[in-house]
Formats: sequence, C-alpha cells, structure tokens
Amino acid sequence: MGPMPVLTRDEAQTRARLIDVHHYTVDLDLTRGPDTFDSRTAIRFTARTAGDTFVEVRPAELRTATLDGQPLDPAALDDNRLPLPGLAQGEHELVLDAAMRYSHTGEGMHRFTDPTDGETYVYTQMFMDDVQRIFAAFDQPDLKAAFDLTVTAPDGWTVLANGVTEHLGNGKWRATTTPLLSTYLVAVAAGPWHSIRTEHRGLPFGLHCRRSLAPHLDADADEILDATRACYDRYHEKFDEPYPFDSYDQAFVPEFNAGAMENPGLVTFRDEFVYRSAVTDTERQLRAMVIAHEMAHMWFGDLVTLKWWDDIWLNESFAEYMGYQTLTEATRFKDTWVDFGISRKAWGYDADQRPSTHPVAPEDVPDTASALLNFDGISYAKGASALRQLVAWLGEKDFLAGINTHFERHKFGNATLADFIESLASGTDRDVHAWADTWLRTTGVDTLTGRLENSADDSDGWTLTVDQQGSRPHRIAVGLYDHDPADDRAFVLRERIHVDVPGAPHTSHSARPALVVPNDQDLTYAKVRLDAASREAALHGLSGIPDPLTRAVVWNTLRDMVRDGELAPAAYLSAARTHLPTETDLAVVQGVLTFAHTQVADRCTAPADRPAALTLLTTLCEDLIRRTEDGSHPGLRLTAVRHLIDAAQYADVIRDWYDSGAVPGGPELDPELRWRILGRLSVLGAVDDAVIEAELAHDPSAVGQEGAARCHAALPDPQAKAAAWDALFTTDPDRDLSNYLFTATAQGFWQPEQADLLRSYVPRYFTDATAVAERRGPAIAAAAGRYAFPEYAIDAETSRLGERCLADGAPAPALRRRLVDQLDDLARALKVRGV
Repeated sequence: MGPMPVLTRDEAQTRARLIDVHHYTVDLDLTRGPDTFDSRTAIRFTARTAGDTFVEVRPAELRTATLDGQPLDPAALDDNRLPLPGLAQGEHELVLDAAMRYSHTGEGMHRFTDPTDGETYVYTQMFMDDVQRIFAAFDQPDLKAAFDLTVTAPDGWTVLANGVTEHLGNGKWRATTTPLLSTYLVAVAAGPWHSIRTEHRGLPFGLHCRRSLAPHLDADADEILDATRACYDRYHEKFDEPYPFDSYDQAFVPEFNAGAMENPGLVTFRDEFVYRSAVTDTERQLRAMVIAHEMAHMWFGDLVTLKWWDDIWLNESFAEYMGYQTLTEATRFKDTWVDFGISRKAWGYDADQRPSTHPVAPEDVPDTASALLNFDGISYAKGASALRQLVAWLGEKDFLAGINTHFERHKFGNATLADFIESLASGTDRDVHAWADTWLRTTGVDTLTGRLENSADDSDGWTLTVDQQGSRPHRIAVGLYDHDPADDRAFVLRERIHVDVPGAPHTSHSARPALVVPNDQDLTYAKVRLDAASREAALHGLSGIPDPLTRAVVWNTLRDMVRDGELAPAAYLSAARTHLPTETDLAVVQGVLTFAHTQVADRCTAPADRPAALTLLTTLCEDLIRRTEDGSHPGLRLTAVRHLIDAAQYADVIRDWYDSGAVPGGPELDPELRWRILGRLSVLGAVDDAVIEAELAHDPSAVGQEGAARCHAALPDPQAKAAAWDALFTTDPDRDLSNYLFTATAQGFWQPEQADLLRSYVPRYFTDATAVAERRGPAIAAAAGRYAFPEYAIDAETSRLGERCLADGAPAPALRRRLVDQLDDLARALKVRGV
C-alpha cells in the first residue's frame, strides 16, 4: 500500500491539547468479499477550545463522513488524514463510513486462506499506526477511549475481541465495552477457529488456532494453559493491581510478523508456536516466555501506556525482564536466563555496536516512522538487561514497590519515563535518576576485564581488579573457580564475590584461582574479557564450568571476541568442537551451533576455508548424535540432526534419511525435518522442481507452501533464481507475495555455495529492494532488508553499492535501518577475514 504521512510528536501533542476522546463505536462487516470489508466508526470527543485538527483513516473508499450530523466532503481526505477544520469548543460526534482493504503483509486487517482446507481467517495488527487501515481514529497512544465493537462475520465463524463476545444471530457479534484503551491495542480475530475454553479464578481463558492445527493445539493445550495460569497467579502476587480486563484469550494466528502482540484480553501469537513437528525443550521454554512476556504487558503497556513512542522500551524491556524472571519463579523452566544470555543478549550487544544504535530511552523520536525502527535488540534485550541490573542494584522489594506505585498512579492512563523514575524513586533512597541517566540515556556497551595481580607483600596473595571501558555503574558477581582435583578439564566454584564497578580492588590471601569470570550469573549488560590465564583455562575446560549461566557468559565472551577480531574464527570452531559434545544445556548448544554455522563458517571464514569449517561442524553434530543414541536427550539429538542437515556438503547421508523417512536410531522425519533436508538438498543441486512439488503435494499446508518457495529459490539454476527474483520484486500488485512467502523466498535465494551464480543480482538488489519497500510498506521493507540482502557477497563492491544506495537511493526508513545494520555486519566480516 506504500508509504503514508506519519504522525509527528508535535502533531500528537497539539492534538492532545485540543481534544479529549471519550468513546468509539466501531462496526465492521467482514462479509463483503475477499478484497475489502466495511467499517463504520462513530467517535465521541470534546474540543477543549475552538480549533482545527484531523482524524486518520486509510480506506479503499471513504463513502460518507459527518461531524455533528453535518456532512464532510470525502474528497477532502488527503492521503490518510481527513481535516476537521473550525471545531467549536464542546462535545462532538464524528461518523465515518468506509470500505477498507484487507492486507497480506501482517499489517492492518490481515486475511489468510489456509491452503490445507480452504478456510479463511482474519485478524488485526493495529500496532503503532495501522488502526487507520481498519477504522477511523485519532491514532495516538495518549488519546485513550472506551470501545464498543460489533462485527458481522460469515456463517460458521467465531469473532474474538478485547472483551467477551456474544453472537447476536445472523452473523452479528458484539464485544463487551472496553475500559479506556489506546487505539493501537484494539483487536479483532475472526474465522472458523478451533477453540479450547476454560476458566481460571472466575475469568474466561481461551486458546484459539486454525482448524487445520487443531490436533497440535490439543496436544499442547495443557502445557500452554499451565504456563498461562502459573504466570497469572505469579503476577497477582507481584502486582497489587488486579488483572484489568474481563477475559484472557490467546489466539495463534497465521503469517504474523512479530512473536506476539499484547492486545488486552486477546493476545495474538504467530501460529508457529502451535508445534506441528518435534521441538526442543528450549523452544517450549521460549513459547512459555512469550506467554509470560505478553501477560506482563497487560499491566505495563495496556493498563499503563506510554504517552509517546519514545518510551517503547518501557513496555518491551519490562515485559522481557518479567517474562524471563516470572517463568523462572513460577514454572518448570528454571534456567530461562541461560537462553536470554546466549540468544537475546547477543541480539542487544550486536545492535548496540552498530551505527544505528540509540539509547534504551531515546530522546529524539520525532514521528511514528522513526519510532518503528526502535523495535530492536536495544529496546528488548538491552533494556531488559538494564532492568535486571537495576533489580540487582536496587533490590527486588524496592523495585516491585516502585512498579506498584506506578500502576496505582497511572492506571488506565499514560505515563512517561520521568513518571516511571519518579515511581521507582518513591520507594528507595538510592539515586534512581542518576542511574537512569547513565543506563538509559547513553549508547554503547561497556567492557569489563578481570585482572589478577600477585600481592607485592604476600607470595600467596593476589588482587583482583575489574577494569572498565565505559562509564556505567555495574553491580556484578565475579566467579572464582579452581580446577577440579578429580578432573583437570572441570572446575569447582570457590566463591562468587560481589563487586561494584567502578570500585575498590578485591584482595585475597588464598591460592590464586584457575579461572576468574567477571559478570558471573550475567547480572549486568557488558562485554566481558578474561585475563590471559583465565582465557586459556576457559578454552581448555569451558564445558567443565559447573553452571550453565556462567558457561553462557564465557561463550558470549568468545562470540564477542570473534566479532571484534580478537579471536580467530577457527579458534571459536575449535572450542565448539571440544566442548559441545559434553554440553548439557540445550540453549547453549543451540546458541553456539547457530553462531558457529551462520556467522563463523558462512561469513567470518574465507570461502577457501569454509569446507573445512563445515566438516568440523558436521563431525561435531555426528558426535552429538552418537552420544544421544540411548534416547536420553531427545532435544539434544534433534538439535544435532538439524545442524548436521544445514552443514551437509554432500547429499548422500541426508538424502538417505529423506528417502527412508527417518534418521537411523530416530527421529522419524516430521514435516519440519523433511523440508529442512529438502532445503539443503536444493542448495546442493541434488533435487529438482519435481521433487519439491511432490513434497508439497504431501504437505500442502501453509508451512509446506513456504518450504516449497524456499526450496525453489535455493536451486543452483539460473531459471530458478530468475523466477524467485521476479516473485520477490514484481511490480504487479496481483502477484505480490504475502509477508511469509516473501521471507521464505528470500531465505532460499542467497546461498554461500552459489556466489558465482548470484553475483549479477547484487547490484540489482539495491534498486529493486528500494522500489519494493517504497511500494509495499514497512513490513515488506524490513523483510527485504533482513532476508533478501546479499549477506554472502562479502566484498568491498557490495559495501560500495550499499553505501551508494544509502547516499543516493532514498530507501524507506525501515529498509534504510536494515541496510545500515547489514553494511556494518559486512564490514565486521571483512575485517575478521583480514580483507
């Protein structure tokens, strides 16, 4: 649908001073065919003084508009704004009737027809400024109102919304009136849902998914509901304010762009969380964490909402911190911070070292387009890390007291960072304002290095100093480890000492420890460097460190060192080869293997050395598969099988698995593994279109359609590449790929094995991606920058073309941000390769 005018902060502030919005009556008709739906909106609001303003609406056709019964000219609609000139002081009612377009990009009212059974589903994603694709609104977060919603839907459909819905007959559904909500939090999901309903503490709970996924949701419903109930109960222990809405539905919806969205009373999740194939326990933990994260938003984000988009981080960092912490406290998942440390924090560290970095709490967010770019590893992972450090520094009791003060002061309203800091400060004598300035208003990653020195006056004594690059205060634990007398490749914890950085050195008169780990337990957000002796000890005995969270800290150190050019890629691979065969934590194995393959082997290693790197990874995965033959570690075995498939350089072994339908000794091949093997065989040129189409006939599901698109695009064939490129960057709207099929095709297209075949597409990317981003809007722009970028063309020419595009090509903001990040990663890869 292309770009539209964005709302600026100045415009939002002006409008909030002029009007106070009370109530929306929204009536949607979803029976008008496959292209558009009808939307009628009545808005009651007050003008505090006389003045001019506007309402946002982005229709296929604006039929009529009236203000206080007087017609407005629909032709006055300018892009997405209908002017409301000359408002008199006092009460007003604005009524608009429009036809609106369905979306296939996960924005607005997304429409999806399930290829498995032909059933159609729609759901809303109104986040930030997509409300106007669904109904007319004063679309900014600080103009909260109550909403009454009715929906007319086809026979056999169920309509879900923020409140309990009632079927009135003839396809008409009505939702209960909401409390005061921001416009972006209104939600509808409609279709022939498969629903599981229950009650908890007198509140209706529901799970919903497409009918074709029903057996898979049924299989996991107890696990999902157990996590939901446990988090609900735990939040009621932590928070004084009770859950503020009348029901709690969780809908797993197709082609969803994010992990989930915190719509009050109707959380929408990407329906890959309804597992149709085998998954590891770490993946189950991730799903439970997302459930916990979104539920935290019911208070922080929904009950109390940001005033403007500069405080996105407050929503996301809080929910991210609470998600991991509450899961640890309330469910069987006790090691959630290991997964956070090995996967989420890496996302934050990477983002914070790029030119596009920004403070956790940025001060300059002039409009919605720039705000959208701040949904990144800084708002989520760095912000959550900062809150974890705040809790370590403040104490959980004072932290929760401040949070509860915040909810009490601002419930059903809007609040800013200043309000949040004031609430925290009210319950402690610590200087929270100074902490916020150094942690939330600055960019970049501090580096903490442990340094051991022998005491001058005591031959057995030593002094530990934690040297710091950077200026933030850190309260950390430093782990002191000795060699295990029974096993020289293992360590035992001597003690953890708690130190403040900057702070005084720690002096001891005991024997010098074999290994010193700053930021043991991962309580702060900083890069860690080990002293020389500790580094050697870690490389020798990393898998023998007793605590998985400490191992995650050390693996992150090695990861950072590769990215910073301080550790040879081959040394990282050697460490993985040495230590992963005895690693017991799934999150660590998954995180290390993923980095070792996708970054170290595919990008940091010179092409001539890549086959040896893949051979090492294959051998490592074979070791893990042998180790798990007794069936004791199914998740570890599945992880090893997946990564062996991805690293295969020859077709024979994985082709045998594919043809027989199983890995010897298990597992049997489920759809995910079949498509994974077929994807790798496609890259290697070991299958053709006919094999791919036969697999699609066997699995015609949405995931099958994506798998087939990925495989076709991966074939090392000029015609396959030309067809895939045309599908991605067509200028014909009738042939536009949905967001998920676009991503799958892009994922298949670029392969490091096919550099020569693909070279001519590198310059085309920068012009074609710019055009498709401009035409199709932010979601496709982001996908084009993330997945369609030629990330294996690691040379100066790609860098030059990218820089020229940034300078002269005028890419849309969402694409520009991704290009800046990709080019910085490219420069790092060139540096690591020594080019």
